[in-house]
Amino acid sequence: MTHSIAIALVSGGLDSMVSAARAREDGHRLLALSIDYNQRHKVELDAAAKIAAMLGAERHVVLPLDLRAFGGSALTADIDVPKTGVGSDIPVTYVPARNTIFLSLALGWAEAAGARDLYIGVNALDYSGYPDCRPEFIAGFEKLAELATKAGVEGEPFRIQAPLQTMTKADIVREAARLGLDAGMSWSCYDPTPEGLHCGLCDSCRLRSRGFEEAGLPDPTRYATHP
Repeated sequence: MTHSIAIALVSGGLDSMVSAARAREDGHRLLALSIDYNQRHKVELDAAAKIAAMLGAERHVVLPLDLRAFGGSALTADIDVPKTGVGSDIPVTYVPARNTIFLSLALGWAEAAGARDLYIGVNALDYSGYPDCRPEFIAGFEKLAELATKAGVEGEPFRIQAPLQTMTKADIVREAARLGLDAGMSWSCYDPTPEGLHCGLCDSCRLRSRGFEEAGLPDPTRYATHP
């Protein structure tokens, strides 16, 4: 049996690790793509490299794309990362059009490599309100991929796989355990301490900690301040 190829966006976070593991479980040969966008939390790229190796990715490409040239986010500009709790508005940690940019790059590699499945770890329940994590965005990008590529217009459409789309963070933690993944390999914090700890107070740390708590599973994360 010849296994199909899948491109998995691997940021180094828990969600992308579980999403990429699902690609492998689905029987795909794995190509892992990480974007070095000069993000504040570049330590996540070290986690991404370990995760890609652990999952047996045939290639792991770390593509440089300096989004600090644009700014507009606490992750790509000199703007403080919020530490007061997850709010109802789109937070300043939103990076303008990030998932559109990342999926476009993954789509380019997919067409070049003959892959038709792209895996991304977006989630529309326990997240910070980013518009590019919604099901409507994923469906819209899949349609765009069909219109924008030679493969698409020749009848070989791409599938944007978002296996965590409707999961809570607790569900994702449980899924990591089911897949036998070491969640401690992943990195979530937007504002790491100089000692290399999760800050414990940013939205991402709070969501991660709550996920482990609600899942009833031990949290392997080292926090500077416990959420």
